[in-house]
Amino acid sequence: MNRIIKIVLICVLAVLFLFFIGCKGAAGSDGADGTDGVAGIAGSDGADGANGADGNVTCFQCHATDIFEQALYDFAASQHSSGSVAVSYAGGNVNWGDCTRCHSHEGFVAFASGFDPHAITNPSAWECGTCHTLHNEFTSEDYNLRMTTAASIWDSGTFLLKGQNSIEVEGGNALCANCHQSRVAEPNITNPGETFEITSTHYGPHHGPQANVLTGVGFAEFVGAISYPAPNSATHMTPACTGCHMANNNHSFEPTLDGCTDCHTGLATFDLNGAQTDIHDLLTELRDLLLAAGVLEGDVEHGYHPIVGTYDMVLARAFFNWVGLEEDRSMGVHNPAYVNALLKNTIEAVKAI
Repeated sequence: MNRIIKIVLICVLAVLFLFFIGCKGAAGSDGADGTDGVAGIAGSDGADGANGADGNVTCFQCHATDIFEQALYDFAASQHSSGSVAVSYAGGNVNWGDCTRCHSHEGFVAFASGFDPHAITNPSAWECGTCHTLHNEFTSEDYNLRMTTAASIWDSGTFLLKGQNSIEVEGGNALCANCHQSRVAEPNITNPGETFEITSTHYGPHHGPQANVLTGVGFAEFVGAISYPAPNSATHMTPACTGCHMANNNHSFEPTLDGCTDCHTGLATFDLNGAQTDIHDLLTELRDLLLAAGVLEGDVEHGYHPIVGTYDMVLARAFFNWVGLEEDRSMGVHNPAYVNALLKNTIEAVKAI
């Protein structure tokens, strides 16, 4: 009996032990949260900056002006822009070397920038940026010319013109003169002697020798009855190229009477006092003498060119003067005294042979 009671007690104690071990007291309450730190006081916003200028304001200084629009319109009608002079004949012929530097936009920019213009393979006609260095400052003062100092004479290392190695016009006129010059010296300078051989039907000064006519240098000056004016003494040296060909910002470069009336009040024609008519008649007389001498062939409709052959130096020099003054195309206006002396003295020399 006692043994049974002991066993029961042991079992009861074991159950109680397990009961107390499995039970868990209630959770203690959470401790209070700590107090947050005091936030720093934020600084006030800075004042707004001033609004910037509209991005297109400087563009409008040029691109929204009547002057600019008129210049574009005029230039589109010019031979420099159309391509018939600028590119089509000589501009794309890299084999002709020096032609590319004036007969294309890319060639002139390369030449004016001091680079070799001979490698231009896809030339285009002139544009605003040919003469002007655009978009450097993005202001209305941004139309600086690429060249403004006196223009060097082509091949000046080989010959000088009356001791000069440059065409003495400056500013915008100098830019014109870099291309509009004879490029070739007269025969008695390049090959002095009693005779001269013309080896090509293209022989002669460049087709645009206006700078030489204006400054009075570069042609064959025969001694004759008419004296020659000093170089750079022509009355038209002052207005020069831009004064006559760009009056009122004219970018077609066609001369207008507006460029002449400051000096010639009331002028109604370029043939002032019949001066152009007189020069035309002298050019015709000299041409006919050269045709009769067998130096020249052709007609008015198809044009004239020299006949390849060897000639008396007088005749070769006479041809050089005739073709250069004919292709100056001003009929003496660029330098009346010089052109008149050249033609009259040349005709006298040819008649004396």
